[in-house]
Amino acid sequence: MRRIDLKKAQAARLNTIRDINRQIVLNYVRDREPISRAEISRETALQRSTISTIVEALKGEGLIEEIGEGESTGGRRPTMLRLRTDGPIAIGVAIRPTRTVIATCNLAGRVLEQEEFPAEPDPQRALQRIISSVRYFSERHKASIEAVGVTIPGLVDPETGHAVYVPYFEWRDLPIEQEIAVATGLPVTIDNDANSVALAELWFGRPELSDARDFIVVLVGAGVGTGIIIDGQVYRGERGAAGEFGHMIVGARAPVPCSCGNYDCWEAFASERAALARYAGSRRVDAHAHPPTFSMVIDRALAGEAGALNALIETATYLGIGISNLVVGFSPEVVVVGGEIARAWSLIEEALTKTIHRSVRRGLPTARIVPSTLGPEPGLMGALSLVLANKFGASFAA
Repeated sequence: MRRIDLKKAQAARLNTIRDINRQIVLNYVRDREPISRAEISRETALQRSTISTIVEALKGEGLIEEIGEGESTGGRRPTMLRLRTDGPIAIGVAIRPTRTVIATCNLAGRVLEQEEFPAEPDPQRALQRIISSVRYFSERHKASIEAVGVTIPGLVDPETGHAVYVPYFEWRDLPIEQEIAVATGLPVTIDNDANSVALAELWFGRPELSDARDFIVVLVGAGVGTGIIIDGQVYRGERGAAGEFGHMIVGARAPVPCSCGNYDCWEAFASERAALARYAGSRRVDAHAHPPTFSMVIDRALAGEAGALNALIETATYLGIGISNLVVGFSPEVVVVGGEIARAWSLIEEALTKTIHRSVRRGLPTARIVPSTLGPEPGLMGALSLVLANKFGASFAA
């Protein structure tokens, strides 16, 4: 039983009940569309009059629409409902160590427009480039864009919207949320990339995750981040600092330094950079050739190249070591592995799970280890989910 936080507690009011019922109806339409008012009433035990009032309000807000009549079960043919997804509603900004991706999406989370540009280490130049793109998208869709979600590969203070520390760019205490909001006139929400991807998995990932109350997302990129879902909510910890497991010690003399500079962190052994270093060490380097990307290494491994395959398997082994610690410590239902590495799941699954299964003591529950289904840009989906989750989630949740 959750203890009430008296500092944040508010007495339940009539509008709180209305909000709960509204979210229930909206999510039934989202999950079961096309669906009728009568079906929602049967499933929820809410009165038909209550359902009708809520549906009319949601239609007025442009969130759902009627799409015609369904099959009759003996009486009048029911009018079917679905989400209204004919235009963009959110802008997502995913700031990554190597590039920034910005996109719009509709209410169902489908990306409609997208652009990207190389990462800019200077914070003011980076913000100006981001603001310019957000303005471009928002001016094209003035009537429909509601808010902006921003993800960064570093610590975020959720109370202030400041980027506390982004190690790849040495950004410290940067008011990203405020600067974008003031410059664009749009509400802005910012969070750590792994936390945001965990939110995206909760709302738009594998169907079975919507039923999992506790799971962990391990996001593999230039670093390794973790997003923790406890009781269906993102756990952020004090000042948003939870989940920094990329810095737990898993070995010595890693192939690359961690973003913190050490050579014994999980990130230094299990990131894309670590895999690239292993691959480079397995072959002759052509001084005139462009260094391969992580995506290229995966393509070569899938094509059967031994050096690329070995680099991925060794990286997956260290990834499994870190995940085994998370499984033993948290006992989650599921661990989701996200990022480009999920594309090589058929090659790495055995090496990844071998250590995990060995580390869980006999008789204790283990976790399912699954690849993400968010696609090649999970950070972007995370940024968009910062907006969309506010549409579907209960704003009054603890």
